[in-house]
Amino acid sequence: MTLATESASFYDNLESMPLLDLLESINREDQKVALSVQKVLPRVEKLVEDLVEKFKSGGRLFYIGAGTSGRLGVLDASEIPPTFGASPESIVGLIAGGETAIRSAVEGAEDDEDQAWIDLSRYGLNENDTVLGIAASGKTPYVMGGLKASKANGLLTASISCNSNAAISTFATHAIEVEVGAEFVTGSTRMKSGTAQKLILNMISTSLMIRLGKVKGNKMVHMQLSNSKLVDRGVRMILSEVPSLSYQEAQSLLEKYGSVNTVITELTTGE
Repeated sequence: MTLATESASFYDNLESMPLLDLLESINREDQKVALSVQKVLPRVEKLVEDLVEKFKSGGRLFYIGAGTSGRLGVLDASEIPPTFGASPESIVGLIAGGETAIRSAVEGAEDDEDQAWIDLSRYGLNENDTVLGIAASGKTPYVMGGLKASKANGLLTASISCNSNAAISTFATHAIEVEVGAEFVTGSTRMKSGTAQKLILNMISTSLMIRLGKVKGNKMVHMQLSNSKLVDRGVRMILSEVPSLSYQEAQSLLEKYGSVNTVITELTTGE
């Protein structure tokens, strides 16, 4: 049976299609993705609820994937420390083939069913950790092997795939199957499937960080102040909470404490 992600595109003769028609057609397909993601929100909710409890007990979240799916996991994980001030070890992205595979394809890496568990084992896993496998096809050996071993070792497991009845779902406590249908370019899962995976990963990590107190109101008050743009953003966050300050006063306090959250807490509670 042909997987939905491998089925023929609804469009043909792409090479002769006018450019604007190409762009409009891609956009038309992209608009379907958010609606597909909407259907799986209850499953995402249950996963995040479990993740919050695991993290409160010192747990971590590990993404495992190959190719585009692996890169999306690495991307989401890498944004957590600068955005929320969380430890780089709190959410970790692992890709088949290692660091090299982030930029270049590593031949055959995704076909090794044992390697993901080897990669995960380097982190000294414990019962509070969660492993989330990402695979558009839902049958990538690297991901399937990692989830199978993780489940066998008593870890909470989850999966994101873009086909129904995905093989990796068998080994996932929380199986998220978001069906986006045929890709605009047949089989090019970096497109609609990749977009769906990124949307869900954003939801999982962002809602998790919010529940863990990394956001105040609607502001990322724990962000790392690693450049002038972010320092300016931090100052403006402080001013929105304590408008009686001048810009210079807020900047001086931010330089003193090195944290937007600390400044706001000091000024609004006196703690």
